[in-house]
Amino acid sequence: MKGRALLAWNLRRLRSEREISQERLAADSEVDRAYISELENKRGNATVDFLDKLAAVLDAPLFEFFREPEKGEKRPRSLPGGRPRGRTT
Repeated sequence: MKGRALLAWNLRRLRSEREISQERLAADSEVDRAYISELENKRGNATVDFLDKLAAVLDAPLFEFFREPEKGEKRPRSLPGGRPRGRTT
């Protein structure tokens, strides 16, 4: 897997494991949600500085963005879209 694909896979994996929406990650990272989507869909190109910021927000070491998936590992699940009902934050 190439670097951009690894970043996309692992960004979604980390976000999914922590149950953080793209909207929440974007807000906490101070970027537009569309940029998070671009990264997860292998269309964006993040700087090292921004990867540092994402790692801090996701509470993950930087190397986690470049971890090779295990053989047979399933693609990280998508989280439901939109704001969960009954929550205001």
